[in-house]
Amino acid sequence: MTSPRRRRISRRGATLLASAAAVLTIVAVGGLFALRVAEGPSALDLAWIDELRENPGPWFELPSRLLDFLGGGWAGVLVIPLALAAAFLVARRPIAALTFVTASAASALVVQAVKLLADRDRPLEALLQLESASFPSGHVANAATMAVLLTLLVRRWSVGIAGAIWVVAMAFARTYLGVHWLTDTLAGAIVGAGVAVFVWALWAPRLQHESRRHPAARGEAPQSGARRGGGAVAQESRRGSG
Repeated sequence: MTSPRRRRISRRGATLLASAAAVLTIVAVGGLFALRVAEGPSALDLAWIDELRENPGPWFELPSRLLDFLGGGWAGVLVIPLALAAAFLVARRPIAALTFVTASAASALVVQAVKLLADRDRPLEALLQLESASFPSGHVANAATMAVLLTLLVRRWSVGIAGAIWVVAMAFARTYLGVHWLTDTLAGAIVGAGVAVFVWALWAPRLQHESRRHPAARGEAPQSGARRGGGAVAQESRRGSG
C-alpha cells in the first residue's frame, strides 16, 4: 500500500497548523463537556452502557483487561512509548523519537488537567475499581496520540488503519469494563489526536528535513552501492559512445 503524498510545510504553516489543532481540541472537548457531560450522562452514554450490561459478551472481558494493561499505567505510558521512540532512534530518526516522547508526555499531562477540571464520576458497577475522574479517557487519549503520531511520522496508510482499529478497540474496552462513559472515550480520542497533531506540527519542518536525509523514513528503499555504481558506469558509457 502506498504512502500519502508528502508536501513541504514551512515554519509559518507549521505554527498555524499547531495553533489550529490546539484551538479545535479545546473547542471540541470543552463543547462536549459543556453540552453533555456537565449535566450528567447523556442519553447516548446511558444507552451504550445499558446495551453492554444487557448483552455483556463474556468473551470480551479478557481482551479488554489486556487492553487495560497495554493502554495505561507503566506499560502504556512508559514502556510502549519509549520502545517506539527507541525504534526511531535505531532508524536514525532522533527528531521523530523526540517528537514521539514529547507528544506522549504532553497527552498524559493534558488528560490529567482536564480530569481535574471536569471531575466527572465514573459509571457504577464497573469491573475495575478506579478512583480518578472519568472524563476524558486517558487510555483512549494515549492510544489516539500514538496512532495519529505514528501515522504522521511513518506516512503509510496501513499504519493509519491499524491505529484507527487500536483506538476503537481501546474505546470499546474502556466502556465494556464499565470504567468510562462513551463520551469519555470520544473526548479522549479528541485530546490524543489534537495533542499529536499539535506536537507534530511544531516539529514538522525538522521532521521533513530528517526524512529527506533518510529514505527509509519516507518508505523508500535506499539504492545500493552496486546499483549506483552500475548507473554511473552506464552513464559514462553513453558519454563515450556519443
